[in-house]
Amino acid sequence: ETFTKQTVTISNEINEALPIKITETNFFKINSNDILLGYYYLGHAYGKADYFDFIVIFDKDLIVSKVKILVYREDHGSEVGSKRWLKQFIGKSTTMDLKYQKDIAAISGATISAKSMTNEVNKLLKTLEILNTKQQL
Repeated sequence: ETFTKQTVTISNEINEALPIKITETNFFKINSNDILLGYYYLGHAYGKADYFDFIVIFDKDLIVSKVKILVYREDHGSEVGSKRWLKQFIGKSTTMDLKYQKDIAAISGATISAKSMTNEVNKLLKTLEILNTKQQL
């Protein structure tokens, strides 16, 4: 299949109120033959000493389909990038408020990165909930 990405443009007024600012480089629609398949977000979270990059892919109903760590820059805590741990986010929706160690399991040796990743996904879900409510998506 052929996929295309489309930038999502948000008004400055709405963007100011969002937990995560949407830019022309971090949030996109995924289309195939002009049919909306979903969305993806490129983000950064903070580990113990450096940022790491991740992607969250959503279906057209804004349900998390996949989460992946793209670049992890530290020697310790890389367990946060394991497929097994990241699968916990799949199926989460914008109406959820994720709690680390309750909804998302802790990782020994990657506590800071795991908390940070959980917080960033949580802020992203809240951001998309606001945008969806305001019919910006």
